[in-house]
Amino acid sequence: MQLSELSGQILLATPTLSDPRFADGVVLLCHHDEDGSMGLLINRPQHITVGAVLDDMKLSKAAMDAPTFEGGPVEPFRGFVLHDGWHIYDSTLCVTPEIHLTTSRDVLEELAKGAGPEHFMLMLGYAGWDAGQLEDEISRNDWLVVPSSNHIVFHTPIEQRWVVGAQAMGVDKAQLSDQIGHA
Repeated sequence: MQLSELSGQILLATPTLSDPRFADGVVLLCHHDEDGSMGLLINRPQHITVGAVLDDMKLSKAAMDAPTFEGGPVEPFRGFVLHDGWHIYDSTLCVTPEIHLTTSRDVLEELAKGAGPEHFMLMLGYAGWDAGQLEDEISRNDWLVVPSSNHIVFHTPIEQRWVVGAQAMGVDKAQLSDQIGHA
């Protein structure tokens, strides 16, 4: 895979990645180009529920027990809705044909009404990389690059997303080393 084709792929943090904020992280890379990259951690649930966020925004009276997710360390109060690809809103980015990212309020209004995407994740914050930074981290073996999968993002239990992603590549985490090497 060429690095220009990273958008829409899943990144799995390896033991060589020294940043503890991404330890065992699973990131859906939403955007990547020569200016940098943006992704969302899809395996960091928070203790605040989607219903609490919607209530705080005066959008919902119904309880929604699904957790919000820590999307990453950048702008931790900025919201993103990662959702299945069948709905388009005012500010929707097509990450893959099956996975979209929306940042506009209209998706939250739909969710509060019980409408909108069937599968979604409310993310707070995001992961960002400057130009060339992600490529450097990948070349140091800090990340495994896995083909995107609607199954991993929306249907795999949160605590199993890293393992399932690695299995898709034939990788066993127990066989990974925290030593950097190039063959």
